[in-house]
Amino acid sequence: MHADNFSLKDYFARIGYAGPTTPEIGTVARMMQRQLYSVPFENLDVQAGKIVSLVPEEIVDKIVHRKRGGYCYEVNGLFSMALEALNIPHQLVAARPMIYPARRPRTHMAIVVALEGERWLCDLGFGSYGIRAPMRLSALDVEVRQDYDAFKLSPIDDGFYLLQAKVDGEWANQYAFDLSPQEWVDFVPASYLNSTHPDSIFVQRVVAVLHNEAGRKILAGDSFKIVAHGHTEKRTIAWDEALGILPHEFGLTMPPRA
Repeated sequence: MHADNFSLKDYFARIGYAGPTTPEIGTVARMMQRQLYSVPFENLDVQAGKIVSLVPEEIVDKIVHRKRGGYCYEVNGLFSMALEALNIPHQLVAARPMIYPARRPRTHMAIVVALEGERWLCDLGFGSYGIRAPMRLSALDVEVRQDYDAFKLSPIDDGFYLLQAKVDGEWANQYAFDLSPQEWVDFVPASYLNSTHPDSIFVQRVVAVLHNEAGRKILAGDSFKIVAHGHTEKRTIAWDEALGILPHEFGLTMPPRA
């Protein structure tokens, strides 16, 4: 993934990263953490009636220069640009979200990195129960602790992997993916669906998620959660209060409607 206006220096300044740049999984993990802590997962453009742009240069301008966040194609797309700039081998994968009662198309984008003789799942854009560090694809059917969260990868039919998160003490399906190669253009229809379809969660309600050392903050419609040290505080809020929470908790302001 390439953008003419992408600069590692500017990207590192945006996420507050001053660590190593060697092509090692430790570098990827540190960069992933810093981006999760500084770039929110958010759908404010969709809520403002806009079609989310997948033009790489516009993603860089939005997240790096205008200090916005984005949803999976944007935040993972930006991370892919950084990996490419560091010559870290990786591929984009298409994943089927499995958090819905009905079967959905493969509309989620994630990244698989190839380093140190292993493949690693990296994902900075799956919202409420997204992973917080790379996950080794060879470590299957084992609980992986990431700070106060727990995740598991399992093999399922036809070469697919299933990602689960432990939610309220129970394993909950998140998404399934395989390693079939995907190009950036392959995600354009999925992004359009997520930006416009009335059944899309991004069309139905505002969503913002920002990770921190203790956990994460989650705004979803009229619900605001603070997850810290494995404990969740949740309250119901009105729209006017959400407009105040966005800048205070996520560093965001609602853009004007299209």
